[in-house]
Amino acid sequence: MASSALVASFSFAFLRKATGYMSRFLRIEMKPLNVLVTGAAGKIGNALVPMIARGLMLGADQPVILHMLDTDDKALEEFKKELIDAAFPLLFEVHTFSTGVVATTVPEEDYRGVDVAVMIDVESESTSKDQASASAKHADKNCKVGGSVNCLDKNSFCETFKAQASALLKHADENCKVLVVADPAKAKKNLREIFAGQKNIQPKNITYLTRLEHNRALGRISQMAGVRVSDVKNVIIREKDKSTLNVDVDHAIVTTSNGGKSVREFFGNDKWLSELHINSRTRKQSSALWTASSACDHVRDWLLGTPEGTWVSMGVYYAGSYGSFPVTCDGNGKWFITEFDETTKKPIMDKKKKKALELS
Repeated sequence: MASSALVASFSFAFLRKATGYMSRFLRIEMKPLNVLVTGAAGKIGNALVPMIARGLMLGADQPVILHMLDTDDKALEEFKKELIDAAFPLLFEVHTFSTGVVATTVPEEDYRGVDVAVMIDVESESTSKDQASASAKHADKNCKVGGSVNCLDKNSFCETFKAQASALLKHADENCKVLVVADPAKAKKNLREIFAGQKNIQPKNITYLTRLEHNRALGRISQMAGVRVSDVKNVIIREKDKSTLNVDVDHAIVTTSNGGKSVREFFGNDKWLSELHINSRTRKQSSALWTASSACDHVRDWLLGTPEGTWVSMGVYYAGSYGSFPVTCDGNGKWFITEFDETTKKPIMDKKKKKALELS
């Protein structure tokens, strides 16, 4: 018995050590991904970049090379030093990017070979009209200076974003995944025009953020239900009109120890659900942490896949225009819109996904 226990103990220790060596080997061998963040020195960028460096966006074993753009040179350099001092294991060292970070305010060079781009709208994090005005003034004088994306009510901002988009399309990987963090109505209005006519990055790979409202709805429902947020799924953020977001809970599920129930069945309180709709209609200035976490969730699900039976809200290009839809993601960078049977109200497989699965 003692001999058997010793052999078992030795075998376990050997297996554990071998697994550790293999894990480290695989991590070293994984190709680092080039991740671009515009507006990196702002509040949202400051919250988002460490999440990326820690593996919360692209996976715990995925090395990254960060490319950071901003108009504030001093703040950007200070942020770079903090990232180096933090010694993130996934922050990859390669060639001239000796620290794994390229900090610059010139966009052309920093877009080269980009795999994932997160473009942050300065209005998403402006704390005052004066700050937004200062950003606008800077953009007018230097329309090709990289920084936060603020394109959308003034031509000068549109020109700034166009310059960034032009550099991205010229230098980024053809399969680059782009997330624009901006007011959904403005993003929907401008994205098609800004990226029109280009052939490098397909519209399906250019998205905008509605996960912010999606996550808020999940959080509030879980709080009211007294369950973990992971026990709530399948809310949908829809665009009621050109400027209004709406929370659709008709297909949302709450899971408790007694099993899953629809949100409407669980609460039986239409007034509270209506208030949830009203509260989520307008996006005001959001917190940097909330926005950054939602951006991480958006890209992670897009690239690594959504759980079986779960969909999330994304602003995507579909049937000739952009809009917020419930989507599932296959783990290979492809998203599929979830459609519903008008009679049963149950989800049906997206036609494109069904065809893809049939051909695989």
